[in-house]
Amino acid sequence: MSDRVKQVLIERILNGTYQPGERLVELQIARDMETSQAPVREALRELEAMRLVDSEPYRGTRVREVSLREMQESYQVRGELEALAARLAASKFHKNPQPLQVVQVVFRDAALAKDWKQLARQNAVFHRLIIETSSNSVLLHMWDSLNFEAWTRINLVLRQKKVDPLSFVREHQEIIDALVQNDGDTAAELLRKHAQTVLTPETQETAFPL
Repeated sequence: MSDRVKQVLIERILNGTYQPGERLVELQIARDMETSQAPVREALRELEAMRLVDSEPYRGTRVREVSLREMQESYQVRGELEALAARLAASKFHKNPQPLQVVQVVFRDAALAKDWKQLARQNAVFHRLIIETSSNSVLLHMWDSLNFEAWTRINLVLRQKKVDPLSFVREHQEIIDALVQNDGDTAAELLRKHAQTVLTPETQETAFPL
């Protein structure tokens, strides 16, 4: 039960149902999920270990707020991790491009519909697919540890409509083309640049309404 509660809470945090700084009340969550407070308490402890929430005396447990600097630093590291993953994964995508192509179709449909939530979700799927295909478990673990900061930033950029959705999709298509052609070096450089586009001056707010 605590695992189920944890997964539901993670989804709600990442999709913006629970906003940064919002208090998570054990009793309320337990009632919502028709369970006791014990599995909720256990789930919140695990979320704190994952750095998704903060717990403080007299303030309770709240969704962690991510500073601008923290997001900048996480994206710098993320860009380098994805560059390495691209080099490791390119030959595998060259042999089997279908997973990337499936993701890109959903990406394109979401962009045409201006479905910002789906765009954000597919963005996470796309980048994690590259990491997973690298077949490097340490790389995957390190990338996952930056997931909250990355998701927060990409939600900010997309939900505030500060990018052209079709342009965003075209950036990903260039990365896909390089991977499918087994050009890991080009894909790596494109991923570095892609990470930097999320940190352009026009998206440098300290608040991030999701």
